[in-house]
Amino acid sequence: MSILTQHFETVHNTAPFSKIKNEDYIPAFDEAIARTRAEIDAIATNTEAATFENTIAALSFSGMTLDRLSTIFFNLHSAETNDELEKIAQDVAPKLSALGNDITLNFDLFTRVKDVYDQKDQLDLTVEQTTLLTKNYKDFVRNGALLADDKKEQLRAIDAELSLLKLKYGEHVLADTNAYELHLTNEADLSGLPDGVIEAAAGLAASQDKTGWIFTLDYPSYIPFVTYADNRELRKTITIAAGKKGYQDNENNNEAIVLKITKLRFERAQLLGYETHAHFVLEERMAQNPTQVSEFLTDLLIKAKPAAQDEFQELTAFAQETDGITTLEKWDGAYYSEKLKQKKFQLDDEQLKPYFKLEHVLNGAFEVAGRLFGLHFKEVQDIDKYHPDVQTFEVTDEAGKLVAVFYADFFPRKGKRNGAWMTSFKSQYQKDGQDERPHVSIVCNFTPATATKPSLLTFNEVTTLFHEFGHALHGMLADTVYPTLSGTSVFWDFVELPSQVMENWCYEQEALALFAKHYETGESIPMELVEKIRESASFLEGMATLRQVSFGLLDMGWHGQDPTGIQKLKQFENEQFASTQLYPDIAENAMSPSFSHIFNGGYSSGYYSYKWAEVLDADAFDYFKQNGIFNKEIATKFKDTVLSKGGTEHPMTLYKRFRGQEPKPEALLKRAGLLK
Repeated sequence: MSILTQHFETVHNTAPFSKIKNEDYIPAFDEAIARTRAEIDAIATNTEAATFENTIAALSFSGMTLDRLSTIFFNLHSAETNDELEKIAQDVAPKLSALGNDITLNFDLFTRVKDVYDQKDQLDLTVEQTTLLTKNYKDFVRNGALLADDKKEQLRAIDAELSLLKLKYGEHVLADTNAYELHLTNEADLSGLPDGVIEAAAGLAASQDKTGWIFTLDYPSYIPFVTYADNRELRKTITIAAGKKGYQDNENNNEAIVLKITKLRFERAQLLGYETHAHFVLEERMAQNPTQVSEFLTDLLIKAKPAAQDEFQELTAFAQETDGITTLEKWDGAYYSEKLKQKKFQLDDEQLKPYFKLEHVLNGAFEVAGRLFGLHFKEVQDIDKYHPDVQTFEVTDEAGKLVAVFYADFFPRKGKRNGAWMTSFKSQYQKDGQDERPHVSIVCNFTPATATKPSLLTFNEVTTLFHEFGHALHGMLADTVYPTLSGTSVFWDFVELPSQVMENWCYEQEALALFAKHYETGESIPMELVEKIRESASFLEGMATLRQVSFGLLDMGWHGQDPTGIQKLKQFENEQFASTQLYPDIAENAMSPSFSHIFNGGYSSGYYSYKWAEVLDADAFDYFKQNGIFNKEIATKFKDTVLSKGGTEHPMTLYKRFRGQEPKPEALLKRAGLLK
């Protein structure tokens, strides 16, 4: 028996990272897959009549060893990968895909699920049990249980191919990201860059035994460079490099993979009786169908476009007046936006960063969660970590009872993919009288400490930390019986509500007073800076909204129609972007080859959900604002009706129970300054 397939004899049954060797994974996966097959087989061949307990509940609790192993492996594959792990992933992905198909296409198993489903009105089920039963039945149908045998084989082949293509896609993006560096040796080229950014670039060069400064496509390096570097040619160089990820003449080119993934998704949807992949996906979302998504995005487009065009004209005029730039290009956007913001609000990130020392911001998030939900966070050293940078915390309630284990992993490194995300190493569920508590993690790529300064966050990084922490709270506060409905196991267009609503506290003086303190003097952030942060929150919001809408439209373009006729990826993209385009196109760049959210993450046909959830979060926070941002009664209501409930009921039902009404888009438009 592998170390990875047994109960871990560790603190809180946490993952024993330091004892895991790469060679442990494949035997462990083989054993866990075999164990899952045996559990499924026992349910499918049970000679007793099918009941909720012996079929639906048994199914929900099956494969838990494999789930635990998979979360450990794939979380490390994202946060701490290497060539060996990538090879293992290529080996394991088709096996997991085959197992998934073997379960959903198991006729005997489906017959038992259907037997229970057909008598659901006669059974005395709780709301959660009814949801689980309906979800299980639909999962089978949506994964081909009603197909003829030859069609089932076709589905298996598609799923196996898709699982490998998605992995390959992600590996190509990471490889192109890691392969690029901008190595500067002339100090004049650093003009405009903040000291901390220069110091970090010098540190990176020194770590490679090189002189000068190295900038990369990792966000803490790339974003400050395009925002502050005065050298326009260098901004152009690195911007084009970033836009070429997965779209250049090398072995990491993702064009064919994108075309293949979209065609296979379409083929799969058609096989299952759906018009397109988007019709298939959206059936299980709050938005329900592509028409509703298109109407939502079009409505936002109509409201945001005039504001975006005005903002773009203002930015163009400012660039011309400042530096004689006649055509504003993509590599000018962040640079002149920052300059204009400084001029309008006398506010820049460098002014704010001293007040946002990472440790203070993290403790601020903890303090906010404490005031709202009665949580306490204590850093502990006896929980195993997969990297020395990771911090581990015990989370307890007001009675001192364990709520969750929390991991935080904040800095970029080789083998860690870009961006920020929340994940979990163990779900919450209730079994045999025991409430199993979750192990939750957030992974980010923040500005690391340098030789002379601690990690000081940009305001954008502050809101990112609160965002991912909001997802983490959704996982930590889970209180459901069944693991498959726990925590963030909700509709994709609802999952961003807890994360996005948390960002609002970053703009409130009452919250900032808890943690925004100067890292050297300890003085609180001045009130006028807080005012400027709030005033500047809707700065260029029209352009920002248009950008998000453009990504949603591209996603729906790929997935909301028949993609089989698309030959030229770049040409297709340009058609999708036509209604939202502000900047001139960059011929050698394309977005889809590195649009990981929709080709390697879970957001295909779902990118719109960021804006959808913004409507929810603006409406929800408005409720807090009217009654006090630390109002315990509303916070408890939010915890009890939204955060703890996972996917046990339809999200709109949960939301209305919290808010007393459906969300109103006006709250978002008002916050964004788009309502005239």
